[in-house]
Amino acid sequence: MEAVEDIVIVGAGIAGLTTALGLHRRGIRSLVLESSDGLRATGFAFTTWTNAWRALDAVGIGEPLRPQHCQLFGLQTTSTISGLSTADRNFDATETQRGHEIRCVQRRTLLETLANELPSGTIRYSSKVVSIEESGYLKLVHLSDGSILKAKVLIGCDGVNSAVATWLGFKKPAFVGRSAIRGCVFYEHGHGFEPKFFQYFGEGVRSGVIPCDDKSIYWFFTFSSSRKNEEMEESPAKMKQFVLGKLGKIPDNVRAVFEKTELDNIILSPLRFRPPWEILWGNISKTNVCVAGDAFHPMTPDLGQGGCAALEDGVVLARCLGETLREKQGMGSEEEYKRIEMGLQSYAKERRRRAFELISTAYMVGYIQQSNGRVLNFLRDRVLPSFLAGQLLKMTSYDCGKLSAS
Repeated sequence: MEAVEDIVIVGAGIAGLTTALGLHRRGIRSLVLESSDGLRATGFAFTTWTNAWRALDAVGIGEPLRPQHCQLFGLQTTSTISGLSTADRNFDATETQRGHEIRCVQRRTLLETLANELPSGTIRYSSKVVSIEESGYLKLVHLSDGSILKAKVLIGCDGVNSAVATWLGFKKPAFVGRSAIRGCVFYEHGHGFEPKFFQYFGEGVRSGVIPCDDKSIYWFFTFSSSRKNEEMEESPAKMKQFVLGKLGKIPDNVRAVFEKTELDNIILSPLRFRPPWEILWGNISKTNVCVAGDAFHPMTPDLGQGGCAALEDGVVLARCLGETLREKQGMGSEEEYKRIEMGLQSYAKERRRRAFELISTAYMVGYIQQSNGRVLNFLRDRVLPSFLAGQLLKMTSYDCGKLSAS
């Protein structure tokens, strides 16, 4: 059986749901296909910088999310080799007024908020895409249950293993030789941490502790992978033991965060990215197909901008498609498909340079931060802390704009 849909979005993650909600705000219906049987919140939480809050406000969910997550008013970095602070940057009132807004948002809370704002039936679960083919102006989306959807617009928000990105000609994202262990911990009576982003750097490792609210803390630990590390992949207990053995000189209350984490709240992920030159020369869009989020620009987490960039994608894509589809003349004709193609090209043009800069800068910052040589360690701890902190803030000044071009 074949059904015709105007806009099919593959993947109910951050990029997919933001795009769907942005289109909904413009009065345009879409269908979101999710391969799982429910919303997935892999990774527990992520840092939302100023640029992300602009995107969240654009789709109308910034205000309900803010009270649920504390605002961070500082960034502190510490060497786990010496145990000494290398940088301590407070966002004072003047700086905050200029637009800095940083919070650590729980992924499930964000996804549920996005999904709850969408019309009933927008998300179709247990719908895995197995292949894509062309049929005139339409794209035929074949699902694992044997059904076929005919799409006027196909948007791939299906992560690093994106079927849509593959159809567009992108290669599989490259493994960078590092992995991340992430976790979250809940303190029934409050954790007592200041509302700051705490980062710790050692020889070849990097970790961070970030309060989400008064009772929840998100943490991460990135390290250079080896065959020995592969033994941990199926064992949260081994992951936890590995992290605790590599933390170095950190405050007791920070170490307690890792010790207190339940095994069910620990995951390991290899870090992958799309080489920047593929972003410059690849097909972000082609005819009536495009990609967004990790399907478009998988990057290392060293700037904390992966989820933020996915939110930006959703707003820009919804705006570009909204401007294209507001014209009702020629619906179903060659004229309409030319407008769709031009709208997606506008999206690709607007997002290409931004994605290139984010991927390149994240890789560079990660290389310096997670170095294990004497020279790079010295530069990281003594010379570059302010520069690296500045790079984090620089990337947050981007404004994806409103849903309407006017």
